Amino acid sequence: WVKTQAILSDHLGIQVWSAVMGGSLGGMQALQWSVDYPDRLQKCVIIASAPKLSAQNIAFNEVARQSILSDPDFHDGRYLENDSYPKRGLILARMVGHITYLSEEAMKQKFGRDLKSGKFMYGFDVEFQVESYLRYQGEQFSRNFDANTYLIMTKALDYFDPSREYEQSLVKAMSQTKCQFLVVSFTTDWRFTPQRSQEIVDALITNHKPVSYLDIDAEQGHDSFLFPIPLYVKALRAF
Repeated sequence: WVKTQAILSDHLGIQVWSAVMGGSLGGMQALQWSVDYPDRLQKCVIIASAPKLSAQNIAFNEVARQSILSDPDFHDGRYLENDSYPKRGLILARMVGHITYLSEEAMKQKFGRDLKSGKFMYGFDVEFQVESYLRYQGEQFSRNFDANTYLIMTKALDYFDPSREYEQSLVKAMSQTKCQFLVVSFTTDWRFTPQRSQEIVDALITNHKPVSYLDIDAEQGHDSFLFPIPLYVKALRAF
């Protein structure tokens, strides 16, 4: 993906970017830009990201993939030829993923244990507000996102590791960089914890690279990077 972005930059006649920035998977791409094309960006902003996925994160991705692959309407990836798509699999994949993007506090504040109808129905249909929310998110996602694309994106996440070509050393990988860095994490993000951002910061400091780091107190979990949190916005603007 980063290579194709560089090709697009060539096509547009852009030799150097003022900044390359991204959150989560986008942060991984920004990180890869700084390693692969050190002379083509002046600043790099890595938000709510990691130098590589943890085993737990890979496990979440595998559950999401299996929900799609096991859907009878997947048809080995040739669902469009069969005039169908793995709707149920996409819904489950989104529900699993969405749970990991929110913090416990965010879910507590948003839903608590509120019942949709105000009373227990003693069945398996939607009773709690959080169930209704997850099903809605899954339904919307299944209409708007391609299943094969989802599978490829999760594998890209699993495989990402810029240290692989540098003797499995993140310090050696980051020694290639020449730009200024801003690394941002969020306190309640348990999918990409602040410790993962700090690994990137530590590797840069070891190499005496210019890096600023900000761990923002936010309640939205991994999704925090999508919200206009005042300190977050000010930090990005200042950088």
